[in-house]
Amino acid sequence: MQKTPAGPELDVLIALLAKLPGLGPRSAKRAALHLLKRREAMMEPLAAALHDAAEKVQACQVCGNWDSRNPCAICADEEREDGTICVVQDVADVWALERAGAHGGKYHVLGGVISPLDGVGPDDLNIASLAQRASAANVREIILATAATVEGQTTAHYVTERLNGSGVEITRLSHGVPVGGELDYLDEGTLAAALKARRPF
Repeated sequence: MQKTPAGPELDVLIALLAKLPGLGPRSAKRAALHLLKRREAMMEPLAAALHDAAEKVQACQVCGNWDSRNPCAICADEEREDGTICVVQDVADVWALERAGAHGGKYHVLGGVISPLDGVGPDDLNIASLAQRASAANVREIILATAATVEGQTTAHYVTERLNGSGVEITRLSHGVPVGGELDYLDEGTLAAALKARRPF
């Protein structure tokens, strides 16, 4: 990255900002200048928030979600359904499902997917702790909500085999035509999944 004429401190800030998703070198420079121009209104509160998050936010010991509490707020919520656990790849998936308000149970974050090309195997994911949770007497259903990719499907199959014999019902999110979607704009994989998951009308 080309250095700025403003000194090493600003170069370090820009280099760190450029590592964030969606920010390249140019966007990082614009963001750094924006923060500097609004030092009291944005930069200092942002620095404090980053410090607090680094100090207090941690992975939930039960499900793997990020929270300043441990167990996290979702795991500690007694009004949520204990018998249903939705298995997701990452914390961002928990947030997406919570935003949709469609799941009233608990979660389990795997921390990724099985990907031999990237050197990620089953032992690198939170699968053993999921098997332990599935063995609890009150757990009735495990919902696999991994992505509809080769790695996501491979991970879902592995988890299914690992939980086989646990007596827990294992279900999977359906894949197909999205609400408001037009067939002409969908890819072949989505259309094929939609046809396979068809149901009575």
